[in-house]
Amino acid sequence: MSASYYRYHVFFCTNQRQPDGKHCKQSDQDCQQHDALAMRKYMKKKVKELGLVRTGEVRVNMAGCLNRCSLGPVVVIYPEAVWYTFVDKTDIDEIISEHLQNGRVVERLKIDK
Repeated sequence: MSASYYRYHVFFCTNQRQPDGKHCKQSDQDCQQHDALAMRKYMKKKVKELGLVRTGEVRVNMAGCLNRCSLGPVVVIYPEAVWYTFVDKTDIDEIISEHLQNGRVVERLKIDK
């Protein structure tokens, strides 16, 4: 098995429910209602400022619905497959500092797989 191309690959659920309700059936809200797109942009900007955006380091991507709506908003970091929830930029900063820079799981934000 080969190593991951990126040290960390981050996926933000930025799903917005369709009017027909076919997406994120588990909850009345979707990740976008928690400003997930703005939080993704914030993380992307911060990791770039910290010099973590270069080949082999960190990649921050959008994802469609990750089917964790009842726990949302959610972000998952690979290759460890650690799932997090977040509320604001302070939580995003902690994920960057602890997980992406220091390789430590942020237990208070971690959600079960």
